[in-house]
Amino acid sequence: MPILEFLGTSHQGGYSHDAVVHAIQNCGIRHIDTAKRYGCESLLQKAIKESGVKREDLWLTTKLWYSDYGYENTKKACLESCERLGVEYLDLFLIHWPDAQVPGKSNREVRAETWRAMEELYEKGLCRSIGVSNFLISHLEQLKEDCVITPHVNQVEYHPFQRPQELVDYCRSRDIVFEGYCPLAKGEALTHPSIIQLAKKYGRTPAQICIRWSIQNGIVTIPKSTKAERIEENCKVFDFTIAEDDVEVLNGLHDGRHVSWDPSLIVQFQSRILKGRVYTLDFCGAFHRRTSFLKTSCGQWGALVSRLEPAQPSHVLTCHLRFWRAFSANPVDGSSFP
Repeated sequence: MPILEFLGTSHQGGYSHDAVVHAIQNCGIRHIDTAKRYGCESLLQKAIKESGVKREDLWLTTKLWYSDYGYENTKKACLESCERLGVEYLDLFLIHWPDAQVPGKSNREVRAETWRAMEELYEKGLCRSIGVSNFLISHLEQLKEDCVITPHVNQVEYHPFQRPQELVDYCRSRDIVFEGYCPLAKGEALTHPSIIQLAKKYGRTPAQICIRWSIQNGIVTIPKSTKAERIEENCKVFDFTIAEDDVEVLNGLHDGRHVSWDPSLIVQFQSRILKGRVYTLDFCGAFHRRTSFLKTSCGQWGALVSRLEPAQPSHVLTCHLRFWRAFSANPVDGSSFP
């Protein structure tokens, strides 16, 4: 697996056909990361064909969305992703998110059932590697107890402000490759004074400093851009080394913030509010970012629930409303959470 990937697709920020073709043809990029949720798999098929690069020279990763969890659904979803991508196999297939929305079943049950299907896809050669995304140690420990094959990969948010070293160490102890997404913290890292200072010191851009730091920490890194010049910039990180003292400076910027999904919040809300039976709180849509979640007012939360209502099972809406009521009287800030 290449240590530097190119995430040319996303549900936010659009999709650039020209950027993907440029990355493959002119930048030597061979690892493309996508997902059903991004809605770009069929578009990638066109870009890959136009690039002229052989299928066997590419590493294609896609992800299974929670609406397709379950044994039969997972196998069907894999074949559908292959069809949209125009390939006969996937190099890596990931469970996108640790929580599910399956009435009558616990998240652990659904994860185990889904993973058994992933194991079968791997054994049949439809997936050359299988893994997970956004999984915490507790989720991985449950899979260890419930299933046979250890995930080959765990793809998790990783940048100077979010460096989950305990999870990294755990994955390494079990030979699980740790992939880091959002290496630039969705742009937040690019304006940090320490990162800007190091960029000047090494004659690089802040983005290159962040990406190089991830690589030197042994992380398979997934920078994303839809601009050709940024893609080229992101690739020019193998001709310099950040000194160990400066790596420690960047390591010290960790403050626990998330700029994307935070699975630990869902676990905490389930245990503190729902107690008893485990249901899923869905932060996967417009409401998945930590900042918007922590600063959302009661009225905004109620409006969100109203927007979700047509698509969400009633028991999930009940949990949304319980959460809203529980926190409406006591607004919280980031210091309240791990």
